[in-house]
Amino acid sequence: MRRLGVPAGDGGSGVEINMAPLIDCVFLLLIFFVVTSVFVRETGVEVRRPRAMSAAQLEKRCIMIGLTSDNRIFYGGREVEINSVRGLVARQLRETKQAPVVIVADTDSRNGPLVDLMDECKLAGAEHVNIAAEIEP
Repeated sequence: MRRLGVPAGDGGSGVEINMAPLIDCVFLLLIFFVVTSVFVRETGVEVRRPRAMSAAQLEKRCIMIGLTSDNRIFYGGREVEINSVRGLVARQLRETKQAPVVIVADTDSRNGPLVDLMDECKLAGAEHVNIAAEIEP
């Protein structure tokens, strides 16, 4: 049995496959897709948003915090406590100046934890705290 790239014992020429151009093309495609893609940080939790006639599309650079129906808070795909929200939002505001905070609250969440979450965001220095809603047709 002959192996690729190894010359045959009977004087035949070996077959060689050059993989460098293929690898170069794959890396170029990867760089192209990474550079042209837009990364949006989601809350990491699935919630049912309320519907509103006055809902508007916000900019891509925003700090998103999720509030589930059982009043658990999520940021960046992990659950956080209400006490750590102020520090998280303050750190994000230092990195991205004037970024609005968007609270993605479930329709079944209670008002008390929502107000507490909005208060922590305001105390962290956020000027604009919004609640996400689905645009009603």
